[in-house]
Amino acid sequence: MATHAPTGYDVQREKLAAYFDGTARKAWIDLTSDVKVSGIRATVRAGREAMRAQLMEWLPADLRRKRLLDAGCGTGALSIDAACRGAHVTAVDIAAGLVDIARERSPSFLGHGKIDWLVGDMLDTALGEFDHVVAMDSLIHYRGEDIVDTLEAVGRRCRTSIVFTFAPYTPLLGAMHGVGKLFPRGNRSPAIVPVSEAQLRRKLARLSNWRVARTERISSGFYTSQAMELVRRR
Repeated sequence: MATHAPTGYDVQREKLAAYFDGTARKAWIDLTSDVKVSGIRATVRAGREAMRAQLMEWLPADLRRKRLLDAGCGTGALSIDAACRGAHVTAVDIAAGLVDIARERSPSFLGHGKIDWLVGDMLDTALGEFDHVVAMDSLIHYRGEDIVDTLEAVGRRCRTSIVFTFAPYTPLLGAMHGVGKLFPRGNRSPAIVPVSEAQLRRKLARLSNWRVARTERISSGFYTSQAMELVRRR
């Protein structure tokens, strides 16, 4: 049987799985809860909460009878928000430990909504087709080309909109990214890859079935991320 050489996405996915199921698991559980954290982590928590609210604002208020893929669901806050609007959510993450926490935190009653918690790859075609796809901070560790390849793949199975985030290039983030590479990999998380918005838009232009709609940048202390919405052309 022929085998394919690992792509940049494949290699980074495996690094992320090892990281979030290993040294980062406890820190991530704390960051996404209401326990007291350091001042730096508090700014990251506030930024992530603001970003989640922004992405949810771009989704319909009524998601009943809609299927939504939460691609990189982490500990599940966005999945729960979407299910409370009535969505049937497929919440998938490569980190089994985080998905276990998400299951534990999920309310027993979600009204009209439903969540299927899964450990796996967001690009698995067996997950099915969706009305909306959300990828919050799950693509920030990838190069621009890998981000667009990933969006193209999930876009084949999405009918309406894709909302995602990327790490926008700024001189500060670029400098931090460069300095981060000086440290041994075992002492730091997989690098966040700053991406130029202009370059990303040029790469996204090859997705003929999709157009960029809204975009919004959120900065909170050590958290900087940019949301972008793709809508299917009619």
